[in-house]
Amino acid sequence: MGLSKSIMFSAIQPSGKLTLGNYIGTISHWMHIQDMYNCIYSIADLHAITVNQDKKLFQQNILDTLALYLASGVNPKKSIIFVQSEVQEHCQLNWILNCHTYFGELIRMTQFKQKSKINPNNINIGLFNYPILMAADILLYQSDTVLVGHDQIQHVELARKIAKRLNFLYGQVVTVPKIYIPNKNGSKIMALLNPIKKMSKSDSNLNNIIFLLDDHKCVVKKIARSITDSDNKIFYDTVNKPGISNLLNIYSSLTGTSISVLENMFVNTTYKNFKLLVTQSILDILLKLQEKFFYFKNKKDYLRDILDIGASLAKKEAQKTIQKLYNVLGL
Repeated sequence: MGLSKSIMFSAIQPSGKLTLGNYIGTISHWMHIQDMYNCIYSIADLHAITVNQDKKLFQQNILDTLALYLASGVNPKKSIIFVQSEVQEHCQLNWILNCHTYFGELIRMTQFKQKSKINPNNINIGLFNYPILMAADILLYQSDTVLVGHDQIQHVELARKIAKRLNFLYGQVVTVPKIYIPNKNGSKIMALLNPIKKMSKSDSNLNNIIFLLDDHKCVVKKIARSITDSDNKIFYDTVNKPGISNLLNIYSSLTGTSISVLENMFVNTTYKNFKLLVTQSILDILLKLQEKFFYFKNKKDYLRDILDIGASLAKKEAQKTIQKLYNVLGL
């Protein structure tokens, strides 16, 4: 890893199909930032087992996630890409951080409360402990910056608090990471039929979600059905016009055009024509992404080689932090 660049960490679970929200919030930025940072990209499979997984599908999802990374422009010669469970130091640091985190801090995590309601029959300790493992992921690599979606800000804030606590107790042993959200509006893409909640791959209504591997007809249908309002005026107002505001966020994020410019562009545009333009902006991205994805998906040996090399490189960095902490703890 180049000494002149700071370290950027980011991770995504291989828990199923990735969404347009995942792409806009994080993945679309990875290609550009890898020239500015030493980037470490993790496929967070340990986080994914807080819910039961089918073994074969799970293993395929891991490789498919890597294929999507590559299709999105992540270069394994520039960045470290690895599977979380293949670097055991994540679990080692997780236990150390458990012993430096308070119950009251975890009970306040909003995602735990939300996910507990979604699946009340499987409120396991892993789900409760999830933010500490995430903190371990980040602190293990002395990450200067963490690229996350809006919904993960609270977890990174906890990681920062734990890092400061460790440094207070033992000296400068870990880096206190900064949060990086490249696009404040685009980092939080909302559900198409219920634009007051985040677009999530776990949503029971698939019409709320655009998946990165949705075909042409599916994208057209989902955007056509997306909720708007009745006054047929296009401007950004998340309180009174959440549906239109969400579509503006999507269009702005995918085209790189500011929302204020779009409001002027679409002042005389009907909702129907606006939705057609949003649909086309999505398809322009997804069809190219899908072509590259299926190219990489069929190269399993190549994908496995990338992960093997990535795990080896990640492990070298991780061991430095573990050794430093073992020394100050007397382990």
